[in-house]
Amino acid sequence: MDIIKQFGDSFVSKWQQFVADEQLTEQQAQQFAQYMVLLREATEQMSLTTIVKPENIVAQHFQDSLALGKFVDLTKATGLCDVGSGGGFPGVPLKIKYPHLKLVLVEVNQKKIRFLRRVFHELGFKGAEVYPYDWRTFLRKTDYPIDFFCARASLQPEELLRMFKPSSPYKNSQLVYWASELWEPSDKLASFVARQEPYKVKRKKRKLVFLGLPKSS
Repeated sequence: MDIIKQFGDSFVSKWQQFVADEQLTEQQAQQFAQYMVLLREATEQMSLTTIVKPENIVAQHFQDSLALGKFVDLTKATGLCDVGSGGGFPGVPLKIKYPHLKLVLVEVNQKKIRFLRRVFHELGFKGAEVYPYDWRTFLRKTDYPIDFFCARASLQPEELLRMFKPSSPYKNSQLVYWASELWEPSDKLASFVARQEPYKVKRKKRKLVFLGLPKSS
């Protein structure tokens, strides 16, 4: 709570509501607070996020990332990969909430890689790593036990469909794409869309698009 007080008394109640809504433990709340401080510090040095107000970080980064847990039971998942992670969204918030997950962040920008590794260290993560090469190389060179691939404001879903090729070790995993309310799949994507789940962050309407190998494949 001492970390949160630095952002002003008006923010404290909003923070407490976030902790209650997401049912965070004391340790998880502390990790989110540390993460927010690290994000704000890093944003002063690099183009990490345009969202810097504490209340907006909580809503548009933390809660938006955690939305996945409202539609799938992540307590039963083994691994999660965040493609084009950038500042760590949605991977880092999901790792905080579900610490058992094996987390892999795919990120090629060296400054962001250093930031993400610092986050891992500062937050005491175990079972988390940054993969410092591109998406196509990841698909060719790795074979992690991953249940969910997540993409939030990174690669286009048409490019992500490469994971469903017959030769891919991840062809039976699920892909989750964070999209705006008005997003619609292209003809190429349509057969891969298993379901779309709408949700709201503050007044902003969003949806999670779940994609998988078509049953006829």
